[in-house]
Amino acid sequence: MKLPRRLVLLALLAVPTLAQAAPPAFTFDSIDGGQYDTAKWRGKPVLVVNTASMCGYTPQYADLQQLSDSMGDRAVVLAVPSDDFNQELSSEAEVKEFCALNYDLTLPMTTISHVAKGDVLPFYTWVQQQVQFTPGWNFNKVLLDKDGNIVKAWGSNAKPMGSIKDTMEALLN
Repeated sequence: MKLPRRLVLLALLAVPTLAQAAPPAFTFDSIDGGQYDTAKWRGKPVLVVNTASMCGYTPQYADLQQLSDSMGDRAVVLAVPSDDFNQELSSEAEVKEFCALNYDLTLPMTTISHVAKGDVLPFYTWVQQQVQFTPGWNFNKVLLDKDGNIVKAWGSNAKPMGSIKDTMEALLN
């Protein structure tokens, strides 16, 4: 017996869908002590950037600070210093001083962490599992939406004040 098409469609609409699980929250150790918890940033876009002090892309710190300033409390830009590509200073104190002196950096920054090699932060493991993105160099960027879902990942060449800012602004509208 062939069921009428309309009846089949109505039956399919009546089947409950499985609710998609909310993205997990992640904690990062702060370079200033304590921790950052992405759960506290829900409701805001969050841009996570793996950084290094001695890289050709290090001048992007200025743009990251400008982006953070332009977003104010509507979004978060998080710097994650990493020596996975052998271009970070040897201690958090040196990184903090370098960034303060050279870039007047005030955006949140983590301790020196692994993002691609070794004991990788859970956040970067999750990003790899979700969208098959692993930082291939310093200053790779991962944007989360207001709910903590991955919106997009960019490589080192992506300028914070270009398409990244535009994408973050679109998430705010």
